[in-house]
Amino acid sequence: MRHHLYNPEFKFVINPENFNKYTERELLQYCLGAAMYMPGFKDFTPKILNNAMPGLTTIVLCFEDACPEEKVSVAMENVHRLLETVTDSVENGTLDAGKVPLIFVRIRNLAQFKVFGEQLTKKQVRSLCGINFPKFNAENGYEYYAYLQDLNNRFDEILYGMPIIEDPEVAYKETRMSELIGIKKILDKYHDLVLQVRVGGTDFSSVFGVRRGVDYSIYDIMTVRECLSDIINVCGRNNDYVISGPVWEYFRAPKEMMFKELPKHGLEDYLMKRLPIVNNEIDGLLREVVLDKANGFVGRTVIHPTHVKFVNALMAVTKEEYDDASQILGTGGGVVKSSGGNKMNEIKPHTNWAKKVMGRARAFGVIENEGAYVKLFAVNE
Repeated sequence: MRHHLYNPEFKFVINPENFNKYTERELLQYCLGAAMYMPGFKDFTPKILNNAMPGLTTIVLCFEDACPEEKVSVAMENVHRLLETVTDSVENGTLDAGKVPLIFVRIRNLAQFKVFGEQLTKKQVRSLCGINFPKFNAENGYEYYAYLQDLNNRFDEILYGMPIIEDPEVAYKETRMSELIGIKKILDKYHDLVLQVRVGGTDFSSVFGVRRGVDYSIYDIMTVRECLSDIINVCGRNNDYVISGPVWEYFRAPKEMMFKELPKHGLEDYLMKRLPIVNNEIDGLLREVVLDKANGFVGRTVIHPTHVKFVNALMAVTKEEYDDASQILGTGGGVVKSSGGNKMNEIKPHTNWAKKVMGRARAFGVIENEGAYVKLFAVNE
């Protein structure tokens, strides 16, 4: 699998790297990009076998919010069948292993996780990248990861866990820090099984009875912004864990990707000044992803296929960022003028930033400048 296959003609300064579930965790944690949720009872197998969505690299088959309780059994059967079919197709040569997306399942609770896990086979596990844990907290987290560790030992395979921090205990100010510190202890205990930390912006909003509109971002919702800030503070120190952004709820599929004049350098300038790029719904998503990057998030959950290429395109690294990161990581210490001559690169304080940029560069590639973001996503699929 490789990012941006929806636009095979695009010329990168440095191409993104190929990856699969067996890629070393150090790189793979950056590779998820736009992780698209879909109901577990929906049969996604034909789309995988036919490579119907070449830009989609990560799917999450959901047994929780997207799946009514009465359909959970059917959904589990469907997912087991999907995993079996994908592995069979790779083994018999009818499906290119490089076209298989990273596949995760989002379980409902520990009991349902164990039912699903007991029905897994080694063949199915070869096509399953990991498990998303909803409402992850300091109370249920140990049991989730302990059972995940058991599955890894049983199958002698790698299955990652991704906690979704969205519990009311984190939303409430008086319990947030003790809860996050408890969560961090669990993640540290099972560090090598934690691929990403995910956050639930919609669940946090629900606690306070608010919902962001299409014209502003999750960072404008003060109570939710505080939650996200503290999650980054506790889990994102020293790049301990890659943290992905929350879902954007609005979509309107652009019928044509036609631009009278492409922004050549200042995509972020266009978005922050609210100059139109695509449409209100997509521009709002792009604006929020720009803010994600500024705050240290990498990738995000998506619920609509039209969002995938926009999120993944903006995860690419500009040549200026890449050159700065290379200079920082290649210099022993002190302060140096950037290769572009337009900023100060202070080696020690900027090292964690540079490492994160390099992770994104390997996963999503290096592009010439901000104007190239639009060229990367402005294609009709």
